[in-house]
Amino acid sequence: MSSISSSEYSACITTVSNDEIARKLARSIVESRLAACVNIIPGVRSIYEWQSTIHEDNELILMIKTRQEFVPQLIEFVKKNHPYDVPELIELPINSGNQDYLKWIDGIVKKQSST
Repeated sequence: MSSISSSEYSACITTVSNDEIARKLARSIVESRLAACVNIIPGVRSIYEWQSTIHEDNELILMIKTRQEFVPQLIEFVKKNHPYDVPELIELPINSGNQDYLKWIDGIVKKQSST
């Protein structure tokens, strides 16, 4: 059984305030070929400090699957297209997974480098 290097792929997370923003941002990330797939996970309750005040808000999580080499571009894209002043974007390395799925990510995201 051959394997793909785990360092090649990442799952990145960001949060947004509503479904409309989630869908627009997710679609634009995929259309830009910065990710092969974005899952929108509703029903998240976030408690955080912002500008010296504790906030509690309903949010949605976007789980973004991409190649690790495109994470810097993804971060810049999210910063530019996200409505928050300081949007979250956290990279989680994919240590292992379905080889066919990882190859699918590779096929979608790598297409960007040839355009």
